Amino acid sequence: MRPTPHKALGAGALTVAAVAALVLPGTPATAGPATATACTPAQVVTNGGFESGTSPWTASSSTVITSRSGQTAHGGSSYAWLDGVGGTHTDTLGQSVTIPSGCGSATLTFWLHIDTAETTSSTAYDKLTAKLGSATLATYSNLDKNTGYVKKSIDVSSFAGQTVNLSFTGTEDSSLQTSFVLDDIALDTSDGTTPPSTDSTRTPATPSYTVNLSSDTSGTVWTGHESVTFTNASATALGEVYLRLWDNYHGSCDAMPVTVRNVTGGTAGALSVACTALKIDLPSPLAQGQSATIGFDLGITVPSGADRFGHDGAFSFVGNALPLLAVRDSAGWHLDPYTNNGESFYSLAADFKVTLDHPASLLVPATGTSTDTPGSSGRTVTTATASKVRDFAWAAGPFTKISGTSAAGVPVNVYSVSGISSSSAQSMLSTAKTAVDAHAARFGAYPYGELDAVIDNNYWFGGMEYPGFVLDLVSTTALTHEIGHQWWYGIVGDDEYTSPWLDESFTDYATDLALGRTGSNCWSSVSWASGAEKITNSMAYWDAHSSRYSTVVYGYGKCALHDLRRVLGDTAMAKLLKDYASAHWYGVSTTAEFKAAAQAATSTDLTSFWTQHRIEG
Repeated sequence: MRPTPHKALGAGALTVAAVAALVLPGTPATAGPATATACTPAQVVTNGGFESGTSPWTASSSTVITSRSGQTAHGGSSYAWLDGVGGTHTDTLGQSVTIPSGCGSATLTFWLHIDTAETTSSTAYDKLTAKLGSATLATYSNLDKNTGYVKKSIDVSSFAGQTVNLSFTGTEDSSLQTSFVLDDIALDTSDGTTPPSTDSTRTPATPSYTVNLSSDTSGTVWTGHESVTFTNASATALGEVYLRLWDNYHGSCDAMPVTVRNVTGGTAGALSVACTALKIDLPSPLAQGQSATIGFDLGITVPSGADRFGHDGAFSFVGNALPLLAVRDSAGWHLDPYTNNGESFYSLAADFKVTLDHPASLLVPATGTSTDTPGSSGRTVTTATASKVRDFAWAAGPFTKISGTSAAGVPVNVYSVSGISSSSAQSMLSTAKTAVDAHAARFGAYPYGELDAVIDNNYWFGGMEYPGFVLDLVSTTALTHEIGHQWWYGIVGDDEYTSPWLDESFTDYATDLALGRTGSNCWSSVSWASGAEKITNSMAYWDAHSSRYSTVVYGYGKCALHDLRRVLGDTAMAKLLKDYASAHWYGVSTTAEFKAAAQAATSTDLTSFWTQHRIEG
């Protein structure tokens, strides 16, 4: 997604002769950690997801570890709820942990949700303190309230070789409740170079979706059936799955745009995360390598508005509407809230066969390769198939369509709403053909058959990417950017809520390369808003600091990659990205994995580079 207007960085240039010479404003240079000599990686917190009762946790009361209503778990069904009383109160939670010696890295992570009735924007009345032994690691308060869970990560490498008490203490003052809700607590140790997780731990894997939908006369209401077959790739049994009903953000729990009914292959549980997550308990847990299928009746009602899910008059845009399986990985179930500021979407590569029955007067561009056959009187059946894609989107309306083929042989279609001139449509067709070939030459051949671009100058968000299908304004830069997302999010996936820079920064960098821009003026007016502002911050941070999202993630992020290119050299950087894309083709990228790949591509120690550019993870 490209926010609009995209905040431009000022003119000027900073030449980077070597990484040691580059110091960004407000960021001290620091030496890298020593390399550990021996380490047995381990995760030392027991029952960090609270799904196995209360042991070995010690809590101030029996209600701290709970599954009661009022709050929801980040993953599974249980969580720790400290405070929330609304009067003078203290809750505690803790367990003893042993951090092995010899490890270069030890990281405490946990997911924290804070909701509060306090109205102040300046006074921390209620507090949560995290400690190891007597050392305070972090303090949070009612000022850190958020709408969903936020992942916290704290370096505790200095405690290697010690057995200490990990504790959380929540205190409330005399009035107005604050709830501190914790889940999926982990303390991982490693040698400092091994990424914390691999694709093999992400599950449910290899999903295959079959969808049959029929529309009303306008293409705004779709009803039918969806099923999905999946496999548990994890050594941990899979007793439930979650469906993400993302577009319920655009309605309410009383009037949901996306409805799921008559579930088969499992038992539907409660909706959570503002009715965007539906838990489905499986009849029996799936062991590693076992597969299952769930099915359900599906209803989709497209609201009014030129949005990625909305209709602009007669033209409907149906993005993020199909329910998708949530991902469980080493951090637990990813049930992040929808963000309108960027993307929350984290999904594994899947196969789709989607049949869309609609009035013949409507054209229906869609993800994948489509074929049209006559339906019942006055109707057309569009069947779209797509392999190894992370989502499926479509549009419906009386579009004007023009088509062409890129020099490398990719079929490209441009669908324009009324009001888009034929010259603008032709310009966008030319841009799309050039862009898809430029990105393919740098990162690997485009694998999705045809590419559809739907053009509407009323989009408030600028542009939006889906596999083989993009929404965009009439804009050469924006369309080149959205097509770049076919690689950075589409082919090379990432957790878009936790690490938005991995798709947006990389795509804006790719856009610069495709348009012949060198990034020479990147840092002339750089100004970090605070010490907490980092290129690698999550959408939880950017939703709370939305005015800075575009500047830092798009602007500073791509500039950091330009700087890395200057350190490595053009040839080495090009090889790094092409090899990295190949190694993660249809997989998932993490910041740690990219940093390790970049370090392996140069003899220059990049430790200070990451610090100076505020790239953490």
